[in-house]
Amino acid sequence: MKRLLLAALLGIGLLLALANAPNLGAQGTYDSIALDFQETLTDAQIQQQVEAIAQRYHVTPQLNSAFSAADHLYVVSGNARLLKLLRHSDLRQSTESIDPNYIYQAFEIPNDPDYSKQWNLRAINMEAAWHQTKGSGVTVAIIDTGVTVVPDLKDTSFVPGYDFVNDSTDASDDNGHGTHIAGTIAQSTNNNFGVAGIAYEASLMPLKVLSQSGGGTVTDIAEAIRFAADHGAGVINISLGGGGDAAVMQEAIAYAHDKGVVIVAAAGNGNSNAAAFPSRYPNVIAVAALDASGVRAPYSNFGAGVDIAAPGGVIDGENAAGGILQHTIDDETGEPVFRAFQGTSMAAPHVAAVAALIESVGIKDPDTVTAILQQSARPVPDDALNHYGAGQLDADAAVKLAQQDHLDVKDFLRWLRDSGYLNLRFWVDGGAVALLPKLGMVLGSYLLAWLLRRYVPVLSLSLGAGLIAGSSGLFPLRGFYIFDLPQFPFRVLGSSIPELGGAIGGSAALNPLFASVLIPFMLVALLLGHPQWKWVAIGSCLGVAVCLAVSAIGSPQVLWLGSGAIARSYLLVNALLCFGLAKLGAQAS
Repeated sequence: MKRLLLAALLGIGLLLALANAPNLGAQGTYDSIALDFQETLTDAQIQQQVEAIAQRYHVTPQLNSAFSAADHLYVVSGNARLLKLLRHSDLRQSTESIDPNYIYQAFEIPNDPDYSKQWNLRAINMEAAWHQTKGSGVTVAIIDTGVTVVPDLKDTSFVPGYDFVNDSTDASDDNGHGTHIAGTIAQSTNNNFGVAGIAYEASLMPLKVLSQSGGGTVTDIAEAIRFAADHGAGVINISLGGGGDAAVMQEAIAYAHDKGVVIVAAAGNGNSNAAAFPSRYPNVIAVAALDASGVRAPYSNFGAGVDIAAPGGVIDGENAAGGILQHTIDDETGEPVFRAFQGTSMAAPHVAAVAALIESVGIKDPDTVTAILQQSARPVPDDALNHYGAGQLDADAAVKLAQQDHLDVKDFLRWLRDSGYLNLRFWVDGGAVALLPKLGMVLGSYLLAWLLRRYVPVLSLSLGAGLIAGSSGLFPLRGFYIFDLPQFPFRVLGSSIPELGGAIGGSAALNPLFASVLIPFMLVALLLGHPQWKWVAIGSCLGVAVCLAVSAIGSPQVLWLGSGAIARSYLLVNALLCFGLAKLGAQAS
């Protein structure tokens, strides 16, 4: 009975987590609750409900506005605790919904006066992405003509770089190309001057490998790649290239990739059906260029090796509005100037900067960053010649996908707060006896919610039904008793899947055939191809995993295996197998 109660507590916590799973990574805040009463209710009935809420909870709902009477939409001041109380009260029968009255914010629009000219940033949904991260904590190495700290880079963070052309620690720019790229990645933003950059809280590492004329050797570039990898760069941008394949370059790229660096390079401007080197090497993200309409720029390489497409701009004669505008230097005078450039050289830093945004939320593995960039890109249909690779870069979608794969401590603490688990009364009620089950409920439900949020697109009734069947069954029926009626049907209905083996005989011992991965495996094998029933199977896997884990932690009783270490090990191993099976099933579907 004690084990059943513990399983019930954990199951309830897991179901609560299921309800909260889509919101774990959200940053929604609210200080009021929206009550949408059923439109079939009369004014008198609604007033009766309002008075009941005021009397019970000491808060009085008010119409949201002068236009809310017809829809019966009311708002009441309150937090997560009141929200839970209202949702579990009789009020549910008279309302269409009881939801947080979330406070939305306008997406960040930089105050840089020429931001309106940066069509390229809006094309990749930067304003929504900035609401999540701005690239803090990541270093981006710029392997180019160097970087000069023009006025619109004075608030940008720099780390020491190197000039491989002149063998100097001063990696200043004498061409303008590298400084322009630096601006796209991390131009000083919200400084009431000039234009904006993508990952403007990231740090830049200038590495000069190209001379004033724009040329540079493979050996210098290869050494710069190794330097960046050895000095803490998380991302490398290489907006240069050519037609030659060099082993020293490929070895340097492999070295940096093995050290966890994301490498991004321009695909080339030859309108050729293959990406140029070094973008064509393995472990390099090759970037094609788009014009302001989202179509491949006429100069951009395409075809073999192209991985993704980003704004590169097209300048039409004297009209520079279609180019990529940043603050750089004039190549003749060396003076700061705002200038629009075009090229795959301009497209690559868009991708490098978004890679920095992804890394800033905790994703460090370069292959995972690449996968997120490609999976979040907006696909282009009928791209037979691979003009766009995986599609068009989308910064907002990339950051959201990265956050979906990574829940950090802040997410956990926010979830604890919103769920009421930071309320002292939650932990005090029940005393020390209930402390361990509560800890198990909180941690177990968070871990399950993390899994569901990562692999399950939507919460479904089918998934919940499978979870209940696997973990607890209709547990109130297990103790249901009517004189002269056989009790085994109630025990069967009230038993979880692992308990079915002993349900008819009323035994508390688990049958190892039922308390294993066997039944979940059969359910997945039979139902995985069905669009709805597959979630019952996946939910059952998770439910059985929970039930077996709780049984193993408690006092296990397994038929033929006893109640010692062997029984406990058997249950834990099968719990892990069930969990892995659920994960595989969710990924496959």
